[in-house]
Amino acid sequence: MNETMKSYHVTAGQGIGELETRQRPVPEPGPGQILVRMRASALSMRELKVLEGDYPLPITPGVVAGCEGVGEVVALGDAVRRIKIGERVAAAVFPQWIDGPFQFEYAAQLGSSLDGVFTEYAVLPESGVVPIPEHLSYDEAAALPLIGLTAWNALTGGQGLIAGETVLTLGSGAVSLFALQLAKLAGADVIATSSSPAKADRLKALGANAVVDYSKNPHWYEEVRALTGGRGVDHVIDIAGVLDQSVRAVAQGGEVTLVGASQGKAANAEPLSAATIFRSGATLRPMAVGSRRQFLELNRLVAATTMRPVIDRVIGFDDLAEAIAYYRTGNPFGRVIISHG
Repeated sequence: MNETMKSYHVTAGQGIGELETRQRPVPEPGPGQILVRMRASALSMRELKVLEGDYPLPITPGVVAGCEGVGEVVALGDAVRRIKIGERVAAAVFPQWIDGPFQFEYAAQLGSSLDGVFTEYAVLPESGVVPIPEHLSYDEAAALPLIGLTAWNALTGGQGLIAGETVLTLGSGAVSLFALQLAKLAGADVIATSSSPAKADRLKALGANAVVDYSKNPHWYEEVRALTGGRGVDHVIDIAGVLDQSVRAVAQGGEVTLVGASQGKAANAEPLSAATIFRSGATLRPMAVGSRRQFLELNRLVAATTMRPVIDRVIGFDDLAEAIAYYRTGNPFGRVIISHG
């Protein structure tokens, strides 16, 4: 291709700066690679942490930003066998993590050490994409690669989720909303937390069996246990860093999944003691995102149930700076999607 394209880059200097816009030639795929016309991408807390210089993985100076995107295959490199031109695909956030538990050698990530998806065209490895469920639009499918997969791994990648079990989700962030939707599809009961009556109503509309207002009781785990007849929940998806309360809310031998790197930073979080962990008999499982195999599993469920993610709003690719500003201050309920047109 002799065309040029627009892309957004993370620049390094005294820490991580804002995104820089560049015009550059459309790349050509090499052996085992595909060229994808990006159609939609998504914002998450991960992108803010990269911009603010607070992300745990190394950032290549000038790397194309964004880790969560989908698009249409428009060209193939040599030796590509599995993918065809015209296919709709989602990029895997960790393209080298195919299966099994996460290892350091899989840490190459889109938008960090590898060029990401805030671009009009992206070259990706054939093995680093998965098909998009047919019923989803590009905007909807862009909600899955990071946040949707994280929620799926949180529910199924440890002890596993069995119909009839109870899941506790914290707040109304994007991972919690996905976990609520996926847990209900699996036949689980869900207790959610929120301090907003309006958001509590929206959580119930998504299927939450009960919503606990954590602002009214500093020991809200007591209400969670009361709702389960004193037993506690089988799974806690902790995205807030309130591990002491999460462990106290879980049933004997249950599972508390720590999502992301924000653990322990929540306001007024109590320190978690070894004695509290021991008495609970709980498994504490830290995790982030998931493998390609797990992404395929998630997409099979989404396709079979025609599930649709919760989207707060869609903003155009040319208005990415506006989208980031909104994400920082707008307290979205659901995903903020970037439509590439």
